Amino acid sequence: MFEQAIKNYLQQHSYNTLCLKAVLFDMDGVLFDSMPSHAQSWHDTMERYGFNLPYEEAYMHEGRTGASTINIVSRRERGKDATEEEIQEIYKTKTIEFNKYPKAKRMPGAKEVLEKIKANGLFSMVVTGSGQTSLLERLNSNFPDIFKPEVMVTAFDVKHGKPHPEPYLMALQKGNLQPNEAIVIENAPLGVRAAVDAGIFTIAVNTGPLADEVLLNEGANLLFPSMQAFCDHWETIRKEIK
Repeated sequence: MFEQAIKNYLQQHSYNTLCLKAVLFDMDGVLFDSMPSHAQSWHDTMERYGFNLPYEEAYMHEGRTGASTINIVSRRERGKDATEEEIQEIYKTKTIEFNKYPKAKRMPGAKEVLEKIKANGLFSMVVTGSGQTSLLERLNSNFPDIFKPEVMVTAFDVKHGKPHPEPYLMALQKGNLQPNEAIVIENAPLGVRAAVDAGIFTIAVNTGPLADEVLLNEGANLLFPSMQAFCDHWETIRKEIK
């Protein structure tokens, strides 16, 4: 399965080989089990303002900016964009709701696979739509000596969020990488699309309630049911890439 997926990618992009140097990770739903809290806080907040954003739909919007998510729902239900004041108020409320939940725990398997990747002489990068000011501190406390601030991509680095490929193109630039020198680990449909459009081999981990086909239809080259499953198969994947 892994060998064929790699062959398909190489043929599609006219590469001779995957010369792996780095692994690019989304954060929410990949490194941290934070998406249930995000989804519930989006649902509760939008309901408070008279909008309907079902819990599962929040997973479909993961990776978008808050303004974009709000406007998609506003256009659908009111036929117009939200005002800037409405966006700021709704997103502030959503942030308050999210912060009521306990801090998300590490996703099972995440720390172990990061350590394996480092032991292989590769480096890991975070590519997230998050703009949390405490992001680096949180990553360092949960994954010591793994991530470097100079090669992180956050909401502050890009003009266009996922599904635009800019976040992953920025990661390639910061890491001094070609597309065939990295792989991406994503859990969100929009993140998968962004990585695929950036020309990078993309592994989906389905850590949420969406059907596998939703991620595969966005172009994921491989899919695992969890981060633990990805961790358990890392050595085999690494061998096939070599």
